[in-house]
Parts: sequence; structure tokens; C-alpha cells
Amino acid sequence: MQRRPNLEDISTKLARIAELAKEAPDMAFKTLAHHIDINWLHEAHRRTRKDGAPGVDGKTAKQYAENLEENLSSLLNRAKSGSYRAPAVRRVNIPKGKGKETRPIGIPTYEDKVLQRAVVMVLGAVYEQDFLDCSYGFRPGRSAHQALEDLRTAMMEVHGGWVLELDIRKFFDSMDHKSLREILRQRVLDGVLLRLIGKWLKAGVLEDGAVTHSKVGTPQGGVVSPLLANIYLHEVLDTWFARDVKPRMKGKTHLVRYADDAVMVFSNEEDARRVLEVLPKRFAKYSMRLHPDKTRLVKFHRPPKSEGPKGKGGSGRPGSFDFLGFNHHWERSRKGNWVIRQSTAKDRLSRAIARVSEWCRRHLHDALTDQWKALCAKLRGHYGYYGVTGNYRALYRFRQRVIFIWRKWLDRRSNRARVNWRRMNLYLKRFPLPLPWIAHSYIPEQRIPNLRSRMR
Repeated sequence: MQRRPNLEDISTKLARIAELAKEAPDMAFKTLAHHIDINWLHEAHRRTRKDGAPGVDGKTAKQYAENLEENLSSLLNRAKSGSYRAPAVRRVNIPKGKGKETRPIGIPTYEDKVLQRAVVMVLGAVYEQDFLDCSYGFRPGRSAHQALEDLRTAMMEVHGGWVLELDIRKFFDSMDHKSLREILRQRVLDGVLLRLIGKWLKAGVLEDGAVTHSKVGTPQGGVVSPLLANIYLHEVLDTWFARDVKPRMKGKTHLVRYADDAVMVFSNEEDARRVLEVLPKRFAKYSMRLHPDKTRLVKFHRPPKSEGPKGKGGSGRPGSFDFLGFNHHWERSRKGNWVIRQSTAKDRLSRAIARVSEWCRRHLHDALTDQWKALCAKLRGHYGYYGVTGNYRALYRFRQRVIFIWRKWLDRRSNRARVNWRRMNLYLKRFPLPLPWIAHSYIPEQRIPNLRSRMR
């Protein structure tokens, strides 16, 4: 029987660390590693995902848990004594958007994930007291939809204003180790934790049978990587924006950041252009570059009242931009007022449709019931993220495309039992796909059923 961690003891320790960090925002902690004990590692194991792919050692979470107590005791001793050796990270490349571009993802060993989770629990309690409200990515109690609502509110306050999109070129691959260590030492001077982080940064990447080492970057996909990214950008962008940029602006300005994706909103064009000019220099100081094509300034002012819904009657329609999978643009509400809509970005919609088509192709001969259950789960997941106010039509179109794709592949199962639309409608009566719903509402709940009934 596996030992259950004492959650009350761990919660007390985390609360104490957080309290000290909040009381002394300029203090660097010299002793933090003593909080990590066997009970702490058990909790780290409990919080670590068990369904991930194995690392370079080929060991799964289930195999590691077969002798859990002994494995965690050995891990604790090696981590505290300094004899722990961080294994190389197995790298795989996944498709990134359209074309042949890919995103490298690092897969640590399960034991490495557990130890990284233990360190993240300690450091997270410290840095959560330092992080600013503009930061939303990979933080407890914060989500992408909160970032989207914050951005929408800020833009509505300035009637759109000027929007500066930031795209950091290969952020996780270009994070400078020396700069990161200097930033960490401002808050953490614990030798055990700094040594472990240093080992993870130097561990190297295994790809095509060869291990490579670099003085920059941290593998995207590791447990500790999101926290290190937030710490890095907290210093590079968030604090700089709040301390040095905002006080110098003539008008209102606002920053929203989710991991390495960030958007700035300005009420004054001159302010926006000044920041756009200085941003490359700021990032270059920390060995990072902004993407020259994807970093852009967008005029996002609310259209004139006289302008029609398709731009008729006015001059110069405002631009649009994508953030966190949503396209942001101005659109008439049902009452005729201009409002900011967040609809599914075209590339995300195309990608979702392509994934459904590929799944249907690979599971062509699965039982109809199994296909239906899987497609229902995919639709619910899509609605759960993209179901925001004003995006019902895009959700409905996605459902219609799923039905079209499902029928197409069912029709290819056999030359004898063809599936025309009459037969497909009979299938849909027996296996109905869920209708869209608005999971994240910016308007009173009672308005949503009216929109649903219109779409039916």
C-alpha cells in the first residue's frame, strides 16, 4: 500500500513560505530545500501526471510506483547530497500550425518530473507573491479565459485603442542561462535548489540518438520550465512594464501576458510607437529577439456609429489580432452597438477540423458507439475552451464540420453499405452529437438560450 502524504503539514509549510515571501519582497531565501522531505516527495508524486510518455530511461509512472517508497527515498538522498544527475531530456517534434514548421517538446524521465514538481512547489510559493496581476499562464487559480476577459475589459475601457502584439522568437530555446541564474539569485540563494536547476539546464537533449548541450534555452514540456519562463519574463517584461513604462505614458496602457504570449493595449498612438521602438532593445539585453513579422502594432479603435456592420458608411475598418486561439475584432451586437468579439481563430479552427478528420481516418473501422463517444468528448473539449460569449456561431459551424467529416469517413467503410445524408440523419438521431454551449459568459446567463434557439 502506498503511503499517503500529510497534506495538512505540506499546506502549513507552503503557507509559511508564502507568508515570509510576502512580508519580505526584497529578501533572498537561503534555506528552502529543508522543506523537501519524503512526505513532500509523496505529494509531488501525487501531483505529477501519470499518463505522460516515458523519458530516456523508458520507465513509466506505473513502473516507478511499484517500488515507490524506496525510489523516493533514493531520490531524496541524491537530491540533498548533490549526487543526483539530471538525465537528458528526450525531444520530440510536434506540428506547429500550418506547413512544415514544428515545435520541439522535451520529455523528462518520470523521476525527474517528480523532483521538478517538488522544487516547483517550493519556488511557486515564493514567486506567487511576486508575480503581477498581468501574468496568467501556468499559475494556480488563473486561466487563459481570465486573461481574455482582462484583455477585453481593458480594450473596452479605451474603446479599442492601439494593440501591440508581442511574439518572442523561440522563447524556450533562447532563454539565457546566465541571465536566468542572476534573476533567480535575487530571490533564492538556496544552494540545493540552485544546483538542481543548474543541472536541469545543463542536462542536454536526446534527439536522433545523440545528446546535445546548449548554454541557452530550457526544454519546453518539462515540469519546471513554465515556472522558469514566468520568473524570466516577470523580470524582463512584467516588472519593467510596470516600473519603467507605465509611469512614462501619456495615456492609459495595459499588459496581459500568458506564458510567452503577450499583448499591450494603449489609448495613445505615440505611447504605443515609443514602446514598440524600445522593446527589441529590452529583449536583446536578455538574449531574446522579437519576431519581426508577428510583432506588430494594430489600430483597434471602435468604428464610428455611422459605419455599417460590414464597413459600409465609414472609412478605415479597425484591424484584428489573434491571442490565445481567439481572433479579436469589432462587431455589432444584437442591440446595434459596437462590441469586441472573441471568435475562434481561423488557424485554430482549421487545425481542430484537421485533427478530427485524421482521427476519423485512423479509427475508420471502430464500432459506431466508440466513434460517437470519442467525437462527443472532442466536441465537449472544444466547447469548453472556445465557448465564450459571441462565439456560438463558430462553435455551431465546427459541429457541422464534424458531422460532415464523420459522414465522409463512414461512407468509406464499405462499398456496399454507403452512408448518404438520409442514413446519416438516422445515425444522428440514435447518436446525437452535443450542441454547443457558452462555457465562459460575459453577459447575463438568461441571454444565452435565446441565441441557442436562433442557431437551431
